[in-house]
Amino acid sequence: MSARRSDAWGQFPRAKPRRPGPSAPRARGRSPFGSTWWGEAWIEALEQRARLDVNRLPRGRSYARSGAVGELTLDVGQVTALVQGSRAKPYSVVVRVRTFNRDEWKRVMDVLSGEIGHAAALLDGELPVDIAQGVASIGLDLLPGAGEIQPRCSCPDWADPCKHAAAVCYLVADELDRDPFGLLLLRGRGREEVLAALRAHRVGTGNTGHDVTGPVDVGVRARDAWRRAPAALPELPLPPERPGRTSIPLSDASTHDVIEIDALRVVASDAAARALELALGGSSSGLELTREEDLARWAAGLVGPDRHRVGPEIDGLARRAGIAPRTLLRWALAWRAGGVAALATLDHQWDPGRDTTAEAVNFLGDGAVARRSRVTRGDAQLRYASDGCWYPYRRSGGVWEPDGPGLVLHRLADEEPEASDE
Repeated sequence: MSARRSDAWGQFPRAKPRRPGPSAPRARGRSPFGSTWWGEAWIEALEQRARLDVNRLPRGRSYARSGAVGELTLDVGQVTALVQGSRAKPYSVVVRVRTFNRDEWKRVMDVLSGEIGHAAALLDGELPVDIAQGVASIGLDLLPGAGEIQPRCSCPDWADPCKHAAAVCYLVADELDRDPFGLLLLRGRGREEVLAALRAHRVGTGNTGHDVTGPVDVGVRARDAWRRAPAALPELPLPPERPGRTSIPLSDASTHDVIEIDALRVVASDAAARALELALGGSSSGLELTREEDLARWAAGLVGPDRHRVGPEIDGLARRAGIAPRTLLRWALAWRAGGVAALATLDHQWDPGRDTTAEAVNFLGDGAVARRSRVTRGDAQLRYASDGCWYPYRRSGGVWEPDGPGLVLHRLADEEPEASDE
């Protein structure tokens, strides 16, 4: 992690003024320093554990709030800043923090690599409490302890710290709020070095010491990745010959689940089959179907060898759908005969015109009676659909049931008889 610069709490003029010095300071207000738990912990360490002059800290808080602190930089083991005091030229402040040695850093990296989410949390601007607790468990502390903060200022005040250095110490908390990597930087390692060591640790190199040698993958910054020209898309892989077997872990279900696992498995298998059909060039995913149409499509695949008998699969689906099993079987037979168009002939009637119905009357023969889109002769019936086909029905027990695929009668009439050899 490179040094971070902040101009949040005071702006020094870029144009040459009459007398050197900062522009009008921007007051910070009375809000507390540190809005995160680690920012607050820095303040607590500063005020209670660092053994600094407690009489100078209140003056430092006032300076920090007044906007006297200008450019502030976090770097390895130190913070530097310019602070405007009573003189025209700003004072230079350096606050040094004890860095961890190589062995200490190795132990810290063991803690950071213990959970895969630690690096992600740091990159997301968070410092999980368990990181600080883990470091504490190995006898170290991310926050400074007694004697680990050494403030120095170019002003003539020999207090430790002076009010200028104390102001910088308080504003460090706001820097740490914005980026918790700053805390690791003060302890000796920047962002890129920490992330590189974590990657090395994960791949088992064990190279987590401070002097990481050889080529190191430091990753790619997000803004650099967005600037890259997109590469050509790879060729699409060929779809499998058949949908894979779906698996629903039984451990995911409980006795209070309202969804039956067997039913869920059937739904998943059906979705896989439709996805495969689309991948192979199909034109319909089934999502455009109505509830009745989708139930008919689904049931059509469950019809047994005796197609006019309600099997257990049809019965189970009808029970879950809340309809009569015999009704669902009729939907399934109609769907098998011709899909949406054939299904509509179960209940829908319309007038296709006399020329069209005459085709069906001629086909069924003497005694056939036409009523709108239906032509009946005894126990046989033809029903005209929107796709131009006549669908045969057979009366069974007083109920008309679908009895086969559709017929295009005008094409049959146009076909010439085969020439006889005689």
